[in-house]
Amino acid sequence: MIEVALKEDMPEGDITSDNIIPQFSVSEAIVLAKEDGILAGIDVAQRVFEKISSSIVFKKIFYDSQIFQKGDILARLKGNSISLLKGERTALNFLQRMSGVATMTKEFVQAVEGTRTKILDTRKTTPGLRILEKYAVKMGGGLNHRFNLSEMVLIKDNHLKLIGRISEAIKRAKESVKAGTKIEVEVTNFNEAKEAVKSGASMIMLDNMSLEKMKEIVDWVKGKVPIEVSGKVSLKKAGEIAALGVDFISIGALTHSYKSVDISLEFLS
Repeated sequence: MIEVALKEDMPEGDITSDNIIPQFSVSEAIVLAKEDGILAGIDVAQRVFEKISSSIVFKKIFYDSQIFQKGDILARLKGNSISLLKGERTALNFLQRMSGVATMTKEFVQAVEGTRTKILDTRKTTPGLRILEKYAVKMGGGLNHRFNLSEMVLIKDNHLKLIGRISEAIKRAKESVKAGTKIEVEVTNFNEAKEAVKSGASMIMLDNMSLEKMKEIVDWVKGKVPIEVSGKVSLKKAGEIAALGVDFISIGALTHSYKSVDISLEFLS
């Protein structure tokens, strides 16, 4: 991923730095937080510079999952000036975005604090960057849902439009997949939830339901299977849903609607 990003940024080198900065110039720089956040991606940023030049010294001051504030120095660097300039944008692109994911995740984790509910991510990730974005979710205190379509069975509305009944979909899955594979079913009402549980679902997902409908299902399930809630859940609503006693809330926004944290590379010399 780093090599692809560097090639994208420097298909034929850095014609600015290569032509105006003395070849043997050495500089010191800092990675500076311009606003508060949760750190994720500091090791990725370090690896960017290592890919450009093994002689760059990268000293981490803050580590992934740590809280930082505006004005904090997250890392210090020393090395060839041109090499530092070549790695600046690519390193910050990873660091700012991953920290944005972690920071937003932390806000949702705090919104459900004191309950049994855990915050999950989804597969709504930037193509090619899923492993980094899901790692950033963990740095913010969230948990990873399935990484890919091969990991578990998740029967959703479009599957059911093609098959018909939840019970039939679960039956087919159980007959075909490896024993012990988790089978989750997305449901939209009480009857579907009841059918999924009685047909042997490992877990159910309540999609875009009112609090009243969710409570009815939670009260009936009584811990028989874990319950996940999804569907454009806001920070305010996350706390209300968690209070019902659900096990998980999945938030697609963690990896598709986060705000990158403002972090810069400042040259000291």
